[in-house]
Amino acid sequence: MRLAVLIAVTSVAGIAAAAFAAPAPYSPAATAAANTGAALRRIHEVNPRVNAVLALDPTAMDQARALDRSGRHGALFGMPILIKDNIESAGPLPTTAGSLALVRNFTNRDAPLVARLRQAGAVIVGKTNLSEWANIRSSGSISGWSAVGGQTRNPFALNRNPCGSSSGSGAAVAAGMVPAAIGTETDGSITCPAAINGIVGFKPTVGMVSRNRIVPISHSQDTAGPMTRTVRDAALVLAAIAGSDPADPATAEADRHRADFAASLSAAALRGKRIGVMRFAAGFGTDPAFEEALRVLRSQGATLVEIAKFEGRDKIGQNENAVLMTELKADIAAYLATTPPTVQTRTLADLIAFDKAHAATEMALFGQETFEQAEKTKGLDDADYKKARETSYRLAGPEGIDRLLRENNVVALVGPTMPPAWPIDAVNGDQIAGGGGGGLAAVAGYPHLTVPMGLVKGLPVGLSFIGPKWSDGMILSLGYAYEQASHRRAEPRFLPSIEESPEIAPHLRPAR
Repeated sequence: MRLAVLIAVTSVAGIAAAAFAAPAPYSPAATAAANTGAALRRIHEVNPRVNAVLALDPTAMDQARALDRSGRHGALFGMPILIKDNIESAGPLPTTAGSLALVRNFTNRDAPLVARLRQAGAVIVGKTNLSEWANIRSSGSISGWSAVGGQTRNPFALNRNPCGSSSGSGAAVAAGMVPAAIGTETDGSITCPAAINGIVGFKPTVGMVSRNRIVPISHSQDTAGPMTRTVRDAALVLAAIAGSDPADPATAEADRHRADFAASLSAAALRGKRIGVMRFAAGFGTDPAFEEALRVLRSQGATLVEIAKFEGRDKIGQNENAVLMTELKADIAAYLATTPPTVQTRTLADLIAFDKAHAATEMALFGQETFEQAEKTKGLDDADYKKARETSYRLAGPEGIDRLLRENNVVALVGPTMPPAWPIDAVNGDQIAGGGGGGLAAVAGYPHLTVPMGLVKGLPVGLSFIGPKWSDGMILSLGYAYEQASHRRAEPRFLPSIEESPEIAPHLRPAR
């Protein structure tokens, strides 16, 4: 089953095809209509291959023309932006989180971050596909798959996974459909798809950006953030969406820490800085690219400090899981209570029952054991939940990142973000070989930036920059300095598979 209205608007009828190999041009000096038209043409040409865009907003060109007539020129003037489909936007599109249970979730309201994007002059051109329910329904899930949108593919190799849960946002930016998209992260859902699709992804400090009117998992760890082709664009978008919101208590300090992040970027930011190297989070096939990245950091004047070990990651993960399960049950019910009467589900139990009733479409590939685990939790007043949250935050934050920074006298930590993309596997689900240090930043709620680090056999990998709470500007500037010195971003080739690439295919054939 697919939602017919979404398929209809993604066809972009009447728009001429763009050159397939060329990304959509974007220029702040061009009209909003010209930039938006270029993005729509690119989406029309490329999206059938990668399935990153779930729905286009049919008012996008009207938005752009209205901007041109207004004479307003915000920091994002005329920038076409896609948003992940767990974020509400005013207009004719529902917010589905990829689930058939929410196909009638027409709220016709902007999440505060979307309103801020519009105020800055951006054009919201549509919604991106995602891992259904932001990858929280099942441990056997396939990242990038949703019942509403199907499977998103990695534009570097179409049989490879784009990671998740912000799969469509990462793949769309990598494929040149738009210069920027918005993703959301609880643990890795911005940084993993950004790294695996070869783009920039920034998970801000939790509380920098309002989570109001975003389908939630965890009020302790959820945040939205930019996914872009450059660090400068990430800084511009973050400055636009950051800010306090009375409806989200976590953002009480955001206005105090919000800044013109792009203006503070410096290509010399690494000079004289001590950076901690997370050797405990390295490996999984990224070693040559990582060593080259470290060489670049040194060449830019950074002093690198090796950090061989970090104990307690398993304990963090165990406690984090207890937190996510409890908060999912409570937070999703709070969100569903705000949806229109056309949405028939109001609790996690309702969603579980819906999936069982629609198992042929919702659970054809994997189940919902994580939902069922969360349904058994006892609520936000449960002592075990409170202890788990205190423990996970303490071990990841004050006794984790903060301690590593203090004891090694460094301002930030670096390491590989994730391994290269794994094949899409409908039998076994995600086959992730490992992960970097981003889990610490996710649980602590600290900023985490990933920047392209190069290719491993034709597949992108990213370099992570992690810092303390509210160090968003510094982390962006360190990543910018690395980006300007390394120039490691590559354009995707839309190969059927890496195994069919001219570099690899000859070696898979028998010797003659």
